[in-house]
Amino acid sequence: MKNITRSYLSDLTYIVNGAAIEVHKALGPGLLESIYHNCLRHELSLLNVNFISEMIVPLNYKGLNLEVGLRCDLFIEDCLVVELKAIATILPIHEAQLLTYMNILQAPKGIMLNFHCTNMYKYGQKTYVNKLFSQLQE
Repeated sequence: MKNITRSYLSDLTYIVNGAAIEVHKALGPGLLESIYHNCLRHELSLLNVNFISEMIVPLNYKGLNLEVGLRCDLFIEDCLVVELKAIATILPIHEAQLLTYMNILQAPKGIMLNFHCTNMYKYGQKTYVNKLFSQLQE
């Protein structure tokens, strides 16, 4: 992971949330997650944000590399995990999935974006941090 700061992550989070709000403003709720995913990728590209879409998350168990089909929706700038949903309620399993991806990918911050809401800014995004975040400089 490159040398990142809390300030850099904060700015990046602002950009990603802004892109998600732009997509939601144009499309509204009620569509499939894959549609929001495609549009958000386009929006991030317009903003010159580097990301990997549908990244296979490697899983190593005691030296054994397992291909178990874990996929991160967006891995942004090698430090921010973004999971997309278009569902009525974010469940604890969804949060656990995001936190697990963050830990495996050594990402200090993650964002859960749920496009099935009336207001993306208020209800559609939530950020998460892990122990790596506390080790970053301001």
